[in-house]
Amino acid sequence: MKATMDRRGFLHLGALGVGVVCSGALPGCASSAMQAQGTASKDSGEFYFVQLSDTHWGFEGPQVNPDARGTLPRAIAAVNALSPQPDFIMFTGDLTHTTEDPAVRRRRMAEFKSTIAALKVAPVRFIPGEHDAALDRGEAFIENFGPTHYSFEHKGVHFIALDNVSDPAARIGQEQLDWLQADLAKLAPATPVVVFTHRPLFDLYPQWDWATRDGARAIEILSARQNVTVFYGHIHQEHHHMTGAVAHHASRSLIFPLPAPGSQPKRDPIKWDAGAPYRGLGWREMEAQGSPWQMEVQEHGIERA
Repeated sequence: MKATMDRRGFLHLGALGVGVVCSGALPGCASSAMQAQGTASKDSGEFYFVQLSDTHWGFEGPQVNPDARGTLPRAIAAVNALSPQPDFIMFTGDLTHTTEDPAVRRRRMAEFKSTIAALKVAPVRFIPGEHDAALDRGEAFIENFGPTHYSFEHKGVHFIALDNVSDPAARIGQEQLDWLQADLAKLAPATPVVVFTHRPLFDLYPQWDWATRDGARAIEILSARQNVTVFYGHIHQEHHHMTGAVAHHASRSLIFPLPAPGSQPKRDPIKWDAGAPYRGLGWREMEAQGSPWQMEVQEHGIERA
């Protein structure tokens, strides 16, 4: 891989498990030709960001991923090769693999932080997954990465990070729902809103913990807005869903794929295939253009890195 490349070149090479997002504030994003040439201006309201999800640092399972400690560094190298660089990077949970030992949990988080320190882009933002936060209600995560829910603005787009994992019962909770409603109330009606969660907010497959118990209330609050897109992880596969006008898009994982909802009795990881070692891992591209602000989602699988 050459030291730098344009964004399209990166997309077609397909770094492991990287979700690449191009977004644009009104009046819109650059044309595809401009993006292919890597000429989007950081001062024009055009931008893109990178989403990575479900790295599960500390996971060991040779039958599932014998390269468990290698996929994240390879993804980091690919992101660092992007030209132009993304405006920011978002990790959407399960940064580390679950452990009941608080000392091991913190050590894994420290190792994860040390590994991603190689990223050239700043800022890098995080939300927890249940593997990071459910056993201690987010205590170690907050120590290492800061708040589990927050919002920020970027070039006319309002971003919201929700925590639907620190409560082991898979609830957002009334306090955070009240915060969400108050946060949105400050915005102009036409402001585009992008939401990050770990679990899906809708009932994708509750039998496998692929739901949020009070997610319907969050969707109800979000549905009062004109333009909302939700990005999440947790299910380790591509999935797209609409709840009314709210679009939900799941990211693939950096560690192992999971089966389609309800396609087999148990939610067991799909085993590593030496003939197609990165099947089920992948990246996705989201582009936004025009006014009103619209987003196009394209998924790309990886057969071999």
